[in-house]
Amino acid sequence: MSIAMKAASPADDLLKNSSLYREFQAEREEILKHKWIESEKAGHDIGFERALTDWIIKHRANWRRARQNASH
Repeated sequence: MSIAMKAASPADDLLKNSSLYREFQAEREEILKHKWIESEKAGHDIGFERALTDWIIKHRANWRRARQNASH
């Protein structure tokens, strides 16, 4: 293992363990699920940007509210 890889490891661990990163990952997974569902409906890949925009408009607020309520 190189010195650069060893030096980056603690920072990577800190990032991956941060609540902000975990929220980002969870939101990304929801967007990818939405992309898959909407692409199936459309009969073709709708692309990440379209899925992202559609998910934000239609689902983000409720998704965040549900996650916040679940964490309390």
